[in-house]
Amino acid sequence: MATQTPDPRPEAVAACLDAISPDARRDDAHELDALFRKVTGYRPQLWGGAMLGYGRYDYTYASGRSGTFLATGFAARKAAFSIFILPGYSDFQPILDRLGTHRKARSCLYVTRLGDVDLDVLGELIRAGLDDLGQTWAVHPE
Repeated sequence: MATQTPDPRPEAVAACLDAISPDARRDDAHELDALFRKVTGYRPQLWGGAMLGYGRYDYTYASGRSGTFLATGFAARKAAFSIFILPGYSDFQPILDRLGTHRKARSCLYVTRLGDVDLDVLGELIRAGLDDLGQTWAVHPE
C-alpha cells in the first residue's frame, strides 16, 4: 500500500458519487455513503480518485515500510461495490454468515447490489472492522 493523500473537499466526494452510473448503482452508492457516515461518524474523503474513505490510519510495519490509508470505505467498481473492512486481521465469519450475498477477499467485500445484503448487518460489520483496526493502529477521523 502506498501512502495516499485524500481529497477532503465535499464537492470532490459529491462529484465522485454523482458520476456513478447507472442510476440504480448511484442510488446504492449514496445509500452506502449514508450508512458509512452513520456507523463511523466520519465525513468521507476521496482517496485515489475513486475510493470513499471514512477515517484514516497511519501504519509502520516491522520492515520499516509506512504510510497512510483509509480506515474503512468503499469504491463503486464496474462489477460490484468494493467495501473495505481493514485490516482483515479478525475473523468476522459470524457476521458475514448473516450478511447476504457477497464475495470476500482478506480485507475487502464485493457486493453487487445493496438489495442483496442486510444493511443493519453491513453496518455491524463496518463497525467491527473499524474497531478491529483501532486495536492495531490509531484511527483518525480525517
